[in-house]
Amino acid sequence: MSIPNKLSQKWLKDKAPIQAAEDSEPNRDVAIAMIEARKAAGLTQEQLAHRMKTTISAIVRLESGETRATVPILERFAASTDTRLKISFEPIKN
Repeated sequence: MSIPNKLSQKWLKDKAPIQAAEDSEPNRDVAIAMIEARKAAGLTQEQLAHRMKTTISAIVRLESGETRATVPILERFAASTDTRLKISFEPIKN
């Protein structure tokens, strides 16, 4: 068996990559919502960064899901895009 095949078999048995993907889902959902809100507000990343008093690279990291958005950041984002922050909890679907 080739090395890539051995690794694939190991990864299939290892639940860590699956858990990592599931753990990143909320970050991805927040990032997508941020992108949609920014675009709906008619803002570029540069304009949003200026309104939030941050850097374009910080906006890129938030929108890529690379950086986890905290509630204070989300509040600044909402104010900068003339939106209202709404946080909700939904039942987990099996």
